[in-house]
Amino acid sequence: MTDVCRWDVPGRVNLIGEHLDYNGGPVLPMAIDRTVTVKARARDDGQVNVWSDLPGAAKASFPTTVQPGEVDGWATYAAGTIWALAERGHTVTGADLVLESRLPPGSGLSSSAATTCGIASALDDLFGLGLDRTTIALVGQHAESGFVGAPVGLMDQIAVLEGTAGHAVLIDTSETPHLTRPVELEWEEDGLVLVVIATGAHHSLADGEYAARREECERAAEELGLEWLAQAGLDATVRLEDETLKARTRHVLTETARVRGAVNAISRRAWPQLGTILTASHASLRDDFQVSCPELDVAVEAALEAGALGARMTGGGFGGSAIALTAPEQVQALRERVEARYLAHQWSRPEVMVVHAADGAHQVPN
Repeated sequence: MTDVCRWDVPGRVNLIGEHLDYNGGPVLPMAIDRTVTVKARARDDGQVNVWSDLPGAAKASFPTTVQPGEVDGWATYAAGTIWALAERGHTVTGADLVLESRLPPGSGLSSSAATTCGIASALDDLFGLGLDRTTIALVGQHAESGFVGAPVGLMDQIAVLEGTAGHAVLIDTSETPHLTRPVELEWEEDGLVLVVIATGAHHSLADGEYAARREECERAAEELGLEWLAQAGLDATVRLEDETLKARTRHVLTETARVRGAVNAISRRAWPQLGTILTASHASLRDDFQVSCPELDVAVEAALEAGALGARMTGGGFGGSAIALTAPEQVQALRERVEARYLAHQWSRPEVMVVHAADGAHQVPN
């Protein structure tokens, strides 16, 4: 491709604050040093062509007037971005797009947000759309919710756009626009690393379960007379009658407290305390929010057995990845323990990788 614009956009790990971004709670994601690369070239014929290095992906083509339901599979994220830009009144005359990913497919590390925000950033450059990062985040969110059908919050888009090396991003999702501030992560200076265990289990936010959890939280907030469920008081679970809504609310309440505790522990470099918080978060997601799965539970258990200070699933759940905070010299033992447990269950081998907090989306000079 000639006259090509290239953007590298990281995936993200959410350290703590799962399923709080649509409940008005705080979240603490970090961009990671695994990226989606978007290469884009302008066209003027109203046509969009997309190529991807995803396994089994073939070239996809659609017009710039594409509408929901007209594209399916992996290309929905590209088509959704074109559609979302048009919905906001931005004109794209056509494009050739090449997508290259260093994120394991379906790993729950926000390859979707990296893809949509990367395409929007590249098209902004090519066509001079004048988009700021908040608008790019909103375009990415609208692509997923309005076109793909996954009613996501804004956490992932903000994380992949605003991440900085060595820091997480604390996001207050109750404010519009969301308030953010960097939180320095110093565990590597203290001899620890963050490990991602990509389970290989199916992960999709568009298959109904994610939307069901969101709807349950909205019902609970409505019954409690609240704008956001994260605003609930300690008596909330007593005031609710439905046991499912009680459990969902209990997770939101306790996870909100865990985010605040995690930020405090990080500021004091109290890593064992942070590990305990991570593990407690997983138990809440497994039992009260019911978004874990056997592969995630086994990954967490194996990581703890191998000496990790703490471990939890990360992302929307129903598959995807787990994270663990551990010493570098324990990574190989952790990998072997997880692989052995998976082999015993006759599951596919997981991918175990050390990740580092990285910068957000950025253009790469040609």
